Amino acid sequence: MSARRGLGARWRRRRPLRTRLAVAAAAAVALVAIGVCAAAFFVIRFKLYQQLDQNLAQSATLTVQQHRDEDPGVMTGECRFLGAPACSQIVPADSADDPAKPYLLPVSGATREVAARRAPYYASFTLPGGRPGRMYTTTFGDGEAVQVALRADIAERGVRQAATLLAAVGGAGVLLSAVGGYWVSRTGLAPITRLTATAERIAATRDARHRIELPPGPSGRAGHDGRQDEVTRLAATFNTMLAELEESVAARRRLVADASHELRTPLTALRTNAELLAKADRLTAAQRERAAGALGRQLREVTGLVNDLIELAREEEPQPLLEEVRLAPLAAHAVDAARGHWPAVPFTLQIAPEAADLSVPGVPARLSRLLTNLLDNAAKFSPPGAPVELWLTATELTVRDHGPGIAEEDLPHVFDRFYRAEKARALPGSGLGLAMARQIAHAHGAELTAERAPGGGALFRLALPTS
Repeated sequence: MSARRGLGARWRRRRPLRTRLAVAAAAAVALVAIGVCAAAFFVIRFKLYQQLDQNLAQSATLTVQQHRDEDPGVMTGECRFLGAPACSQIVPADSADDPAKPYLLPVSGATREVAARRAPYYASFTLPGGRPGRMYTTTFGDGEAVQVALRADIAERGVRQAATLLAAVGGAGVLLSAVGGYWVSRTGLAPITRLTATAERIAATRDARHRIELPPGPSGRAGHDGRQDEVTRLAATFNTMLAELEESVAARRRLVADASHELRTPLTALRTNAELLAKADRLTAAQRERAAGALGRQLREVTGLVNDLIELAREEEPQPLLEEVRLAPLAAHAVDAARGHWPAVPFTLQIAPEAADLSVPGVPARLSRLLTNLLDNAAKFSPPGAPVELWLTATELTVRDHGPGIAEEDLPHVFDRFYRAEKARALPGSGLGLAMARQIAHAHGAELTAERAPGGGALFRLALPTS
């Protein structure tokens, strides 16, 4: 048994899913067809013999009524006819009372028991000449039984014809089940076939723009049907995954292209200053000092840019969130750090009373980086002496500056990586700070937006996550 199961398991492993599904569907339908045909055969056989037995019972009742005073022995017929009159005989319980003339119908111990008041019975036998017969034995009187028999040719012929017809129907059902199983496997697995082909095409071309064609829903739009089957939903989910993959690949390519572009200038400057310092013996002390200072500044810029790129590329989610971060002390620390970094810019911090003990689940270092980037961006655009204002309420945190503000055409792009407005081209920075700030905000379930502040300047709103 275990060897047979192992053979079946090996067969299933070696056959494709379509073949296994077709065989399973065909086998299920074939079993149903064969079962229905077998049940129909037994029902027809039962009804044919039931009708024959009813005729025998009626003939036995008529014989008892007409031959009540007859002695044991053959009474009527030779069982030559397909219908009535039936051949009949009376049999005593004691074989010593048998007549001299032999019986026409077979007499057994069961017949004697019926004569002794046992239950009647039906039996099939073969008539002289080889014809099939059906016999009914019942009590006749005290100590006697009557046997009535009819030819069963009609019933036997009906059973054979029913068997032939149902065998043909069953065979046709098995053939149709094979065709149906093949059709079901092709139709049911068509989306999976397309999914497999799409996945193989993507693996071969490394192009995530391919999609699986979905069947149209009632509205005529592909895949927009609330009654989609599981395979169609799988294909739709795979298309969604491909769209996300395509977007991720495109974002990665943009990041690499933008990073290459942004790194080209500082790396060129670094190379120039390094080559210049390599000829230090030809330079004056002041020239060497200026070159060394420029080299240090450029190294710091490149280091900061690389660190920002690493931070953006990681796209960490703060899961699991290990601690509750109090925003008021975090904001105060970020403002103090910004004052040290931008001594010419006054920073103001205002915390609403209801936000004094406000906390959110998150990673303190990343939230601190978010605030630092917002404050640095505001300080970079603030005129000398113009304040940068940070407000913290129970629902949001805002950072405002009083600089030139954000141009209308720049608003949709302020959070794009490496995007720098026309007015910011000459200012220090890589164009990654706001992109990183929004990424950190999204990772913590917050929403960071930018707008033009009333009266001038830029206003950044960090909508805090609701618990």
